[in-house]
Amino acid sequence: MTAPSFRASGRIRTVRIGGTPADGGSRGEAVEVGGETCLPFHRFEGEMPLRPVVAWEIPDSTPVDWCETLREPYAGVFDDPVAWARFAVERGARLLCLDLRGAAADKGNRSAAESADLLRRLLGAVKVPLIVKGPGPGERQNEVLTACAEAAQGERLLLASAVEEEYKTLVAAGVAFGHAVTAETPIDVNLCKQLNILMTDLHFPPDSIVIDPLTGGLGYGLEYTYSVMERIRLQALGGDEMLQMPFICFVGAESWKVKEVKVPEEREPSWGDRARRGVLWEITTAVSLLHAGAAVLVMRHPAAIAAVEKAIDGLMEGTEPQRAQRTLRMG
Repeated sequence: MTAPSFRASGRIRTVRIGGTPADGGSRGEAVEVGGETCLPFHRFEGEMPLRPVVAWEIPDSTPVDWCETLREPYAGVFDDPVAWARFAVERGARLLCLDLRGAAADKGNRSAAESADLLRRLLGAVKVPLIVKGPGPGERQNEVLTACAEAAQGERLLLASAVEEEYKTLVAAGVAFGHAVTAETPIDVNLCKQLNILMTDLHFPPDSIVIDPLTGGLGYGLEYTYSVMERIRLQALGGDEMLQMPFICFVGAESWKVKEVKVPEEREPSWGDRARRGVLWEITTAVSLLHAGAAVLVMRHPAAIAAVEKAIDGLMEGTEPQRAQRTLRMG
């Protein structure tokens, strides 16, 4: 007998990141994500027209809290975010995520004007689209991301992130300056839908929203994240229009903060080589979230990024309809 097939009545919206000269921006090309009418990589059941994208994380200031394993690949650019961005693009990055961590009060207290100036310099140095991640929910985030939105009008940034307590300012900036916005909720289907409703009630286009379900790393809530993302995706494909947005997952930040990637081998010999351990932790988290439906993965280690890009190649190739048709043999 043939395998049962799931046929969706809904489609995930396509969201475009990056403004080209035709849009009033300066990006070499835009990146589009979403568009599925099937579960991840199930192209034997529907369409998955767009490849998931890996975004390289670029800290705005020296990330002194990063462990040695993660610092080593960036030794030549560690103190220069513009050089770091060029480094990533030279290695094939199609999308970058500028992390404005330095605007947080406890990490440098950089002003909104300074953050916007750095963004301008990055936009001048590279031509790939940008995600801009704020320093964390609160008044400072709204101030910083609004300044960046205005400084990059026409570039169609993806601004991260709007939260239910403080979404109106960021949504207004997205509308005024033509950017997409991520909607961040704490691993909950109903809260995710509610925030999307609130944002669209302010006349924010639903095809400019990317869902951030809040990612748990391997061993730290990954299973729960996966199950919630799966439920969101099933409801979306079942026709729920307020959940039909693609996902973004900040994989690097979650993977590299866990103790298992920080503890030296001398302290825990059975855990194996720390450098290899950390890279594998990021890879495992990222590939798991791809299968949950992640369209954008924000990652850190070049070796992990290369491995995940290769995995995406294989998953996209291996899901061609003619390769995916299977017959069940009854024993």
